[in-house]
Amino acid sequence: MNFKLKDEIYVILKWLTLVFLPALASFIGIVLIALNKPSEPYLTILNGFTAFLGALIGISSINYNKDK
Repeated sequence: MNFKLKDEIYVILKWLTLVFLPALASFIGIVLIALNKPSEPYLTILNGFTAFLGALIGISSINYNKDK
């Protein structure tokens, strides 16, 4: 299966995966700890989603570089 993303979508997903989602996870973790709420389930889900997006971006990047 050849999975490629358009350049605009790739740039947005890369920014979300490398910058926004890790920063969001840190913020949510700090807020939940400050409120004495359990943070582990929420952070596990968010970080799992971030890893999933990273895998999609990696596959797209490999396929793009193969075709060059």
